[in-house]
Amino acid sequence: MDIGVCVASHIGDVGYAVAAEQMGFSHAWFADSQMLWSDCYACLALAASQTSRIQLGTGVAISGTRPAPVNAAAIASINALAPRRTFFGVGAGNTAMRVMGLPPQRLKDFEAYLQTLAPLLKGEEAQLQTNQGKRWVKHIMPDAGFVNFEDTIPLYVSGFGPKSLGLAGRYGDGAVLTLPRSGAAMESFFTAIEQGATGTLDRQKFYTTALTAIAVLEPGEAINSERVLAHCGAMAMAAVHYAYDQYRNFGHNPPNLLADMWEDYCQMLAEYPEERRHQRVHLGHNCWVLPEEMRFLTPKVLQGTCLIGSQDNVLERLAELSEVGLSQVMILPGFDARYQSLASVSEKLIEAARRF
Repeated sequence: MDIGVCVASHIGDVGYAVAAEQMGFSHAWFADSQMLWSDCYACLALAASQTSRIQLGTGVAISGTRPAPVNAAAIASINALAPRRTFFGVGAGNTAMRVMGLPPQRLKDFEAYLQTLAPLLKGEEAQLQTNQGKRWVKHIMPDAGFVNFEDTIPLYVSGFGPKSLGLAGRYGDGAVLTLPRSGAAMESFFTAIEQGATGTLDRQKFYTTALTAIAVLEPGEAINSERVLAHCGAMAMAAVHYAYDQYRNFGHNPPNLLADMWEDYCQMLAEYPEERRHQRVHLGHNCWVLPEEMRFLTPKVLQGTCLIGSQDNVLERLAELSEVGLSQVMILPGFDARYQSLASVSEKLIEAARRF
């Protein structure tokens, strides 16, 4: 089991990726959300110049904000700086698009995007759909050192539902998932992935990663202690943001773990003007919990969205996840506690997780 870190891309904090490498984390996934954080490729370039072992890539790049040739050239530029340790994660843009009041890219368009992207990541020619029809595109000067396609850039596709997971199976070398809550849940993920694959999929080689936050409890520490809230609160609240978007845009009911606080939460957001509510929903997203939202982070919500428990409990859970085929968990801790979270996970979990 690998343990990586998802980075809220910050142009002034390349030291975070350096620290993650020093502490034994396997991957640094730089998030791409232009109205929240710094540009992920600028941050990746800095990280590539100051690290030598950690795998570097997008976590995840957004299909709706950059054409496929732009993303392919950008990550191939990083691959020139960090050969054999660059990967490319891509998704339809749940947060990056919604924070601008726009929906994620439709699945039909996302598949067309992946059809163009996959060959471009190999330095091959692909067809690009434009408003003037389809055009053949490829990087025409790859041998001059501008980019690196010689070293493989693994493609990891983010998927939350059966259809998007199917696209991961069809086009990807791996998938970025929600954290499976059971072996049965992971099996359903693999079933959807395999149904999309064009041939037989080797589960041992297909790389799966789940996003979460982790807090290893001290003896007697409460699940909602100040420290746990600092490490996991922002991740838990981001799950609430996602559920609200699903409810607001599609009428989907929230998960059961949010039932007790849902009416209160919706009433709070209803006080904000509709035309700017999309900005308010994601304020502090995966970095901080706003003071007025802290009351929603009950032990039930925290445990239902993050990995929280004693060292033995968390290691047991990681072992179970590894056994059912999860290759990596990547953690996204609260921004102010991110270094402390790295240190805790490194000290208490990483060495043991390598044995799974």
